[in-house]
Amino acid sequence: MNTIYIRTLKRAEHTVFNVASGQKYYYDVQFNKKIPFSSGQQVKRSLIDSLCEAIDQIPSPTTFLFEVDKQKKLKEGEVYGTCDPTYADQLFGGWMKASKGGGERTLKRRSPLSISAMRALHPLLAGLDSNGGEAGSFDRSERPNNVVIIRDDKGNILSNEEIDVVLKTEGNTDRSLGRKWLNPAERATGLFVFDIAIDLRRLFSVSTNQLEPEMADATIAKLKEDGWIESKNVFGPCLVAPISLREEWIKGLAHAIINWRITSNQSRTFSLMDTLAVSISDNANLIASSIRAKLSEEDSRKADPIIDENLNGVETFISLQAGGFIHTKGEKADALDRAEQALIDKMTAFDYENQIA
Repeated sequence: MNTIYIRTLKRAEHTVFNVASGQKYYYDVQFNKKIPFSSGQQVKRSLIDSLCEAIDQIPSPTTFLFEVDKQKKLKEGEVYGTCDPTYADQLFGGWMKASKGGGERTLKRRSPLSISAMRALHPLLAGLDSNGGEAGSFDRSERPNNVVIIRDDKGNILSNEEIDVVLKTEGNTDRSLGRKWLNPAERATGLFVFDIAIDLRRLFSVSTNQLEPEMADATIAKLKEDGWIESKNVFGPCLVAPISLREEWIKGLAHAIINWRITSNQSRTFSLMDTLAVSISDNANLIASSIRAKLSEEDSRKADPIIDENLNGVETFISLQAGGFIHTKGEKADALDRAEQALIDKMTAFDYENQIA
């Protein structure tokens, strides 16, 4: 077994996955609905954040390059990471460093984690709140010690007398200066699923093939000094992380996969996004069948969520709260703990150091 496939079912309740430009969605043409989703990149970022927290490691620094033109104006340049696998977010997240002008060789590592978008289990089982969403407010009008500053068109601060004149002007007479209205935003609700594929061949192995380099020579030398093991896999010569690091980071990665939360939404849209079920298998086709939905035979505008509890080749773990939304019999209070341990066992059992006999 070289790949572990994981399907996770979550429930979102009146929340926003992304707030930069409102809730992201795609349009389903078959069921004529807007379907909210969280991109695979956002899921990955949240998962990596949870991993770093679990292993108590600060994420790797990022380098931002800027240039100054003849008019002394800053122009944005390249952005790249450390390309150093001693940082967990780099080892599991991958990297790419391409220098402008080709003065240095491009370094590129493909992430061993392939992560799908978190999308609706079925278009009829998730959606956006209707009526254009909810309008929020930032209200401090009850506080007597607020400071209100009003400037004219030249940036000069108005005096109290000038403010009185402005407030008596038509259109300003019924306006609160201690309250701001926020634009309406749609909210996501429903059952959502996402998939992860873990390539065990790459998980703790970093290529040392200098024809397609992943690391600089200095990084390779440092890793060897730190006890990384020289080996070989189907991708060529590589360095494998020492067993002590693997044991620690496997536990952190398993914990993050089961327990991550989206970390970029706002407190007023918070949802536990509780996990209802997790399926684990080495068969991609079976994992897709383990947690699915089926159109109702009585009403084609309804869909029933299904968790297959007895599918050969798949381990399925169902939490207690799943029973509130899906007909199941195998709910367990420790389901997610057992799912986490199953991932630890599978990742630990792989022979990272001797992949090729």
